[in-house]
Amino acid sequence: MNIADNPSNVQLPGSYDATPLHRVPIIVTGNDFSTLYAPLIQDGRMEQYYWEPDMDDKLGIVRGIFSEDKLLSQEVEQLVEIFANQAIDFFSALRSRIYEEQIREFIYDVGVERISQRVVKSLEGKPQFKKPNFNFSHLIDIGNLMVKEQQQVDNSRLVAEYNRALIFPQKSTPDALQVPITQR
Repeated sequence: MNIADNPSNVQLPGSYDATPLHRVPIIVTGNDFSTLYAPLIQDGRMEQYYWEPDMDDKLGIVRGIFSEDKLLSQEVEQLVEIFANQAIDFFSALRSRIYEEQIREFIYDVGVERISQRVVKSLEGKPQFKKPNFNFSHLIDIGNLMVKEQQQVDNSRLVAEYNRALIFPQKSTPDALQVPITQR
């Protein structure tokens, strides 16, 4: 709070220096600042900038995400168009999901009961994985699967329940303090 209130005169306890400090901007990125200390985010203490990427921003970021995977520029554009309503992190998760397929396949081949022996105490050395399948149609299939998973979460209303619990926490009263209501 001292930094927010008077950034050129922040003193530590027991250390009082009359020399003013140079202001240094503090840049914070995040998805939801509503959980921060309320006085910190009020006007005058914090300037908030909400960035909503346009199509060029999205294309540049997604090209960077898949740069090692030899996707064509047109394929990246189609991918972003097909999943236009998705946030940027969807595309990172999509790329990760392709790698996770190999891990699941490896566990299936080795067997869950022998996975630690194969990975930790293996005489065969580290497991080797081939380059994943970043075929455009495979990316679309996995992306559609991820969208269905999102819809299932939305339909189950888990997010709404979680958010409602954050906003309106249940106040529990110990049973000993509850007084039964009786009619006379």
